[in-house]
Amino acid sequence: MRNFADLLRNKKKEMKHTEEKENTAKQNKGSQEENSDQNDHESIDEQVITDGKVYDEFENLSLSDLQATATSGALEDADDIETDLSSEQKLGRQVEKLTKELTESNDKYLRMVAEFDNFRKRTSKERMDLFKTAGKDILVSIIPVMDDFERAEKALAKTTDVQSVKDGLAIVAGKLKSILVQQGLKEMKTIGETFDTDLHEAITKIPAPSPNMKGKVIDEVEKGYLLNDKVIRFAKVIIGE
Repeated sequence: MRNFADLLRNKKKEMKHTEEKENTAKQNKGSQEENSDQNDHESIDEQVITDGKVYDEFENLSLSDLQATATSGALEDADDIETDLSSEQKLGRQVEKLTKELTESNDKYLRMVAEFDNFRKRTSKERMDLFKTAGKDILVSIIPVMDDFERAEKALAKTTDVQSVKDGLAIVAGKLKSILVQQGLKEMKTIGETFDTDLHEAITKIPAPSPNMKGKVIDEVEKGYLLNDKVIRFAKVIIGE
């Protein structure tokens, strides 16, 4: 309909322009031009009639075919709009999905960081507590021996029986050794053993009493000890040469 209206306006403009030209020609020319103007009018009338026929045909089309054409164009536009909306909806869903996954990953990361920080603090505290109470078990087991020594000391002030005092001290010493052995402590056997720098510390050398004692431990000045098979004190020994 818009195209037909434009066409009709253009035709009217042409007709008006032609009429203006004809009026000007009538004023400047004679009867011959008047005859020519009449012919022009007839031509214009014919053109108007022809345009009217075109208009009628176009108007007839608009009642049926134009409605179908408009409906078809509207459907095509609707399909294009629906396609655009569908693409935007898909893109929106993808963005929403990715945003949700990002949020979940961020929350999981924050929880892991918090859990690791708590674990680090807890293990650090446990380690410090362990260092502070590392010898607790040994000290608890030695306390009864200390009680025995105090009782022996009190007994020495009252008794005149030296042998009973010696026997009591031997019992206390045996008890102490038993406790230390339970904690993994072990005495080194050195006398008669080949000198070993990983176990022994040589104090001096003396002539060997026999050829087979050369390079071996003849005497022990201070005992050596192992804790769970690891040297915690080297034995101080005298070597034969």
